[in-house]
Parts: sequence; C-alpha cells; structure tokens
Amino acid sequence: MTSAPVRFDPATVYPRVQQFYAAQMQRLDARDLTGYADTFTVDAEFAHTPGRPPARTRAGIVADLVDFHRKFEDDPMQRRHLVSMINISPRDGGGLTSTAYCLVVKIRPGSEPVLVSCVLHDVLFETEGELLTHSRQVTYD
Repeated sequence: MTSAPVRFDPATVYPRVQQFYAAQMQRLDARDLTGYADTFTVDAEFAHTPGRPPARTRAGIVADLVDFHRKFEDDPMQRRHLVSMINISPRDGGGLTSTAYCLVVKIRPGSEPVLVSCVLHDVLFETEGELLTHSRQVTYD
C-alpha cells in the first residue's frame, strides 16, 4: 500500500471524514471487529481504554477488541458510537489530524440508555484512495 497526502480542501475533505467515521463506527457497533480493524493502517496504534496498553497493527486491534468484548458476551447491551464536532487539519508530511467528540450510547433492553462522552484524537492517512486511521487515542470526560 502506498500513502499519499490528503488534499486539504475543507469542502471535500470534511464530508469524506464524516463518511469515513460513519462507516467505521457502524462496523464497530455491529461488532465486525475485523472490518473495523481494516479501517486502520496496517501499522496502526489504537488506545481506547484507560489502563489498557495501546493495540498495534490490525491483527493486534482485532485481538485486543475480542479480548475487551469477552466481558460482554452474555450482556444484551448494544453500543452506538456517535461522532460529531470533527475538527480536521493537514499534517506536515501528509495526512490529517482529526479531533472529534464521540458519544457512546449504551442501550440495554428495559433500561434507560447510558451516555459516555469521549474525544477521539486521530491521525488519518489516505492509502490507495481510501482514508484510514493511523493512530487513535481516546480520552474520556
């Protein structure tokens, strides 16, 4: 795979990033962990939970998420990740820096939804015409 700089034209880049996040989060919410990992570069780093070391590489992301989700195997909870307030800027040497708010709605049958608020700190690259996450650091409010 070859990486190329993302042309920074807000009128075209912003909707691409929104669509990217929509597709990425729907894969995560459907627990398509391999599909979710495929939205990262092959050498990606993903830090999503305080106290857990970052996952590295696509295979590492899948293994980390499989391990993380084990505790929810018997839990009917559904998560919905809602990404908004996306602030993007070009990076020196190519790629984009993206900071976005993410509300995670945890839904269990018969219970009120629970909201978790966090911030995604991403570096995105374009590889073969496709946006991919190179690194993600999730911080919680």
